[in-house]
Amino acid sequence: MVMMTRRRSATSLPGLGLWSGRLLCALLAAVWSSGARAGLYSPGDRVRVVDADSVPQLFNTSSAFLLELYATWCGHCAAFAPVFRSLARDISEWKPAVDLVAIDCAEEENRKACTSLGVTGYPSLKFFPAYSSNESVGESLRGFPRDVQGLRRLVIDRLESHKEPGPPACPPLEPASAAEVDGFYESNKDQHLALVFEKNDSYVGREVTLDLLQYENIAVRRVLSSEKDLVSRLGVTEFPSCYLYYTDTNYTRLPVLMEARTFYSYALQRLPGVVRAGKPLPSDSDLQRNYTEEPWRSFNRSRVYMSDLESALHYSLRVELSAHTTISGDDLTALKQYITVLTKYFPGRPAIKGALKAVENWLQEQEGTEIQYSDFRKALDSTVLSGDAVLPAGVRWVGCQGSQPQYRGYPCAVWTLFHVLTVQAKASGSTDGLEVLRAMRAYVSSFFGCRPCATHFESMAQESLSDVTSPATAVLWLWSRHNQVNNRLAGEPSEDPHFPKIQWPTPELCPSCHSLKNGGEHSWSKDQVLDFLYNYFSAERILPDYLQEVSEAAAQQKALLTAAQQERDATRRRAREVQEVPSALPAQEDEEEVEEEEEDEAAVAAEEEEPEALAEAAEVEVGEPQQVIKEPVDETPSPERLSWARGRVPRRHGIVKMKLRQPQEDIVDLDSFINQHYKAKALRAFAVVRQHRREEAAEAEEHPPDSVRRVKRELGLQQEALLVEAVPSSSGKALDVSAHCGLFQAGRESVCAVLPAVHPVPLRHVPVLQTEATPPQGEGGTALKLLCLICYTGNTADTVMSFEFFLVGMLCFNVHS
Repeated sequence: MVMMTRRRSATSLPGLGLWSGRLLCALLAAVWSSGARAGLYSPGDRVRVVDADSVPQLFNTSSAFLLELYATWCGHCAAFAPVFRSLARDISEWKPAVDLVAIDCAEEENRKACTSLGVTGYPSLKFFPAYSSNESVGESLRGFPRDVQGLRRLVIDRLESHKEPGPPACPPLEPASAAEVDGFYESNKDQHLALVFEKNDSYVGREVTLDLLQYENIAVRRVLSSEKDLVSRLGVTEFPSCYLYYTDTNYTRLPVLMEARTFYSYALQRLPGVVRAGKPLPSDSDLQRNYTEEPWRSFNRSRVYMSDLESALHYSLRVELSAHTTISGDDLTALKQYITVLTKYFPGRPAIKGALKAVENWLQEQEGTEIQYSDFRKALDSTVLSGDAVLPAGVRWVGCQGSQPQYRGYPCAVWTLFHVLTVQAKASGSTDGLEVLRAMRAYVSSFFGCRPCATHFESMAQESLSDVTSPATAVLWLWSRHNQVNNRLAGEPSEDPHFPKIQWPTPELCPSCHSLKNGGEHSWSKDQVLDFLYNYFSAERILPDYLQEVSEAAAQQKALLTAAQQERDATRRRAREVQEVPSALPAQEDEEEVEEEEEDEAAVAAEEEEPEALAEAAEVEVGEPQQVIKEPVDETPSPERLSWARGRVPRRHGIVKMKLRQPQEDIVDLDSFINQHYKAKALRAFAVVRQHRREEAAEAEEHPPDSVRRVKRELGLQQEALLVEAVPSSSGKALDVSAHCGLFQAGRESVCAVLPAVHPVPLRHVPVLQTEATPPQGEGGTALKLLCLICYTGNTADTVMSFEFFLVGMLCFNVHS
């Protein structure tokens, strides 16, 4: 009475409700979950393992805890470990009021922590109330029971006798009076009030109360058979029994298969509006929307659907395996075992079984120690080309639908697939009980995407898979481990509120599977469970609803293969084009080089013809020779002349396999500009000389003067001398000075006269340009002076070389002073 009043007053405080206490302890439990792992307990157990570093985190918290101190080398500890694990699963819903913890005192780093708690023998149990200080050594539980029921009742006794302050999340465990029941809804907002009528020595009411600790919108109270007012008012005649109470005139007895804790808790947790703390309230409209792109598919929860099994195959073989680019070693062995088991025992349509058989044959033909997933995928998808063998692409969840995309789906379908395979192996007369479980264990270890799940499954396999001796025990082993996983995941974020993790099959689905031991403890009737599993997962009972037609799946797969082939062809074509482009570049460059050479030859021919054409043009333009010399010269060459000047620079050939040269900017080179400018002046002078030559030749034929004959004779002698001895240039080449120039020397001045190679003319008709500049000293100390019909001073012999091809019939060269 006092404790119940205290509980109501505590929950009525702002911000300190039952939910807040649960949330706090849940957060503390999450902190504990990062601790150490020890030898006798695996990550999948509900036992929290701590070490010397994490022990201090247990104290000064709002949760009571039961601590086991053990040593891994202790035989009694190893024998007690399964019981302690079972207790942890049995009272997992009692968190955060109480938690189960273990520490391995055989570890040297933990010895100091164990010694400080006053423990010298193993296994030992200590109970620590909520808010225990760091100096607390807990209450030693000597002679504790070695069974789950006895330990569970021991925990209840310690919680009920807990001194203040007790665990905030712990509900009232004392009996309720008629007055408290009548005034319950005045001070509480819960939707349901469950009353468990029992005798004074019964623990059922308190167990059910703690079982519903993590659920909202419901409260459970224990009423003793001695509470005559309530017993007579509700007409209670059986103890224990459970009633839903709303008002003194509105109450009903809870219908259950058996009057026991397990059935009460299961039924109460599924009442309308009752939801696990932190989970949204389920609604049928949510299932219709289901927050996915797929429409909701109505289904029978008591049947298996082939669509789930084929979808599991698709996701497994086309999605999950694709994470492994190369499959080798143990992974390849696991894949072969998996495909072999599927080929033998999958109860699918002929087209799907044909596809599995084709893939198995392909795997057997592989001689190496590894395969590429792309080759495996090609073998799987190409089965449609050899007939009607095809595995439909995509997923269509039916019995494994989730209310939201993150719920159920593939994990549900994988469990269903392996249940079906174990049952089919038994139905096919297999004598190897481990054949399917061995393949499942290897596949999960190598390929299952949820790695913590794979670790937990491996822990269960290591623990008890050796107990499997026949296909029948394999069926039961997989069923019992599936229930263990459901117990571990109950209340986790992965739990779908519309499909809670429960112990399966439910009393509604298989009433005969459930029974009670002496003392009212729930137990499974294994023979009845086995018969139920044989029937539930039999091939004859699998529903074909929502399956894709084989013809449609084959057409779809062929279209995908065609599209993939076209894409590969396009990729190869692009790659071939890329390879062919560099090989074509040399031929293209050769053609361009040939074109450039032809253009060069044409330019040379034009250049050879251009002087005479320019000279003839100059003859037309000029009048008297004196006027030509004195006429101002246009300093800006025409574009044609600039292009001619640039054409004098030898063209460089492109490098093979390089990109084509981009057009260069039309930049005028200063040296070329100057050369062009003075070339034009020279051509004009040459035109004047040619005009006078014709005139003098005509006159000389009639009256050749002696002076002319003398000049011709002197020029001929000098021409012979020049032909005998070449003038060296600074570049090491010899300048061919055949009778193109007449040399005259007067004091310190040198004259380079433009004369025809065959018809020299008197000097008096040659326009002469003089320079007084003296260039630097050349080799051998000879002072050189350059005068090439231009007033261009300061040039060295290198400049002379730039005029080697200045004009046919004209040569500029250096002479000594």
